[in-house]
Amino acid sequence: MNIETMFERPDVRQLVHAFSLLDGEADVRAFLTDLCTPREICDFAQRLQVARYLDEGEPYVAVQARTGASSTTVSRVSKALNGEYGGYRRMLIRLEDGE
Repeated sequence: MNIETMFERPDVRQLVHAFSLLDGEADVRAFLTDLCTPREICDFAQRLQVARYLDEGEPYVAVQARTGASSTTVSRVSKALNGEYGGYRRMLIRLEDGE
């Protein structure tokens, strides 16, 4: 299934909409806790950290060592970070602006 088709599914549209309705960190924390396993939440956090280090110009090997992420994960995050959708990039900018 490709990305465009996936986001046309009613259940996926509902999930995206549900995220847009979250109001603050407490809501996000509660929803993630109910929606994901602890391992999945940690995996998401690791990917965001990988994106941050790559965005700061760190080499793949250094990012792997700092985060414990596999080479596949680092490569996938790099591809997304520099890809057409821009989700990581937008979030990193928002995080930087909010810190």
